[in-house]
Amino acid sequence: MIVTLGLFVATAIAEITGCYLPYLVLREGRSAWLMVPAVLSLALFAWLLTLHPTAAGRVYAAYGGVYIAVAIGWLWLVEDIKPTSWDIIGSAVALTGMAIIMLASRASS
Repeated sequence: MIVTLGLFVATAIAEITGCYLPYLVLREGRSAWLMVPAVLSLALFAWLLTLHPTAAGRVYAAYGGVYIAVAIGWLWLVEDIKPTSWDIIGSAVALTGMAIIMLASRASS
């Protein structure tokens, strides 16, 4: 489960990076060269999703919970915006949902 969680976190970071860099180009006028690492990051994201051993739909559903928590961490660490208590509670709910999906899938396999 720890390996799966780590893979989810790496996947989320790759996806967020791949989306954040074009945001910087389009909204903040940064160099268009940022699109190159953005494309590479999104390709890494897609590849990382293929490394999970369970059904794709279940992986995507569980990944969504981790993505929410990582996005809130990104908000704080990269964008320098402190999460609210509602952000933290929402992330905890999402991670609980992820755990239910992943643990139930193992029990029924």
